[in-house]
Amino acid sequence: MKKYLVEFIGTFLFVLVVGMVVIGHDPNNFMLPVAIGSTLMVMVYAGGHVSGGHYNPAVTLAVWLRGRCATAEVPIYWLSQILGAFAASFVVMYLKGNTTATPADIPTVPALVAEFIGTFALCYVVLNVATAKATAGNSNYGLAIGFTVVVMAYALGGISGGAFNPAIATGITLMHIEKMANIWIYLAGDFAGAAIAALAFKVINPEDK
Repeated sequence: MKKYLVEFIGTFLFVLVVGMVVIGHDPNNFMLPVAIGSTLMVMVYAGGHVSGGHYNPAVTLAVWLRGRCATAEVPIYWLSQILGAFAASFVVMYLKGNTTATPADIPTVPALVAEFIGTFALCYVVLNVATAKATAGNSNYGLAIGFTVVVMAYALGGISGGAFNPAIATGITLMHIEKMANIWIYLAGDFAGAAIAALAFKVINPEDK
């Protein structure tokens, strides 16, 4: 039970920060990706030893495909993460009062590719720094994971919004940062990126089971 609570709390705080720093601020502010990536980093350090510090349904999928998450746990991880995103979205909208965001227009195919690449990068890093036998005991995994989000947000955020996370996608949709009609782009791109990252890990590390 405690691992699911950790996933709820971590995802809640992650989505909360996304909403608070994006709504009402210049989306081109270079500090936004730093704040968002840093939040993921500290949440991974805070809860990684309990739940693995996924805070992202796509990461959970990749870890499951890699063989480090029980099948029965996957839907509960996802539920905890999505509930955290829902709760954070409502808190952000309450704290922001009458401030509203204008949903972004994103190009469908480029955004799909951007989300795929960004999520692939994130899941590839997670699997290698936090689940591989060769990096067991690595104390810097949280920094690597958080900064993957920072660099991918800088590189690809201008195309897709840089969610790389179905829970974040849920949150930014509920907060009207992105259009409801676009949520399938995030779900398809993110889960596909996670699956291919898990496959790549297995091909590169066939002995690591």
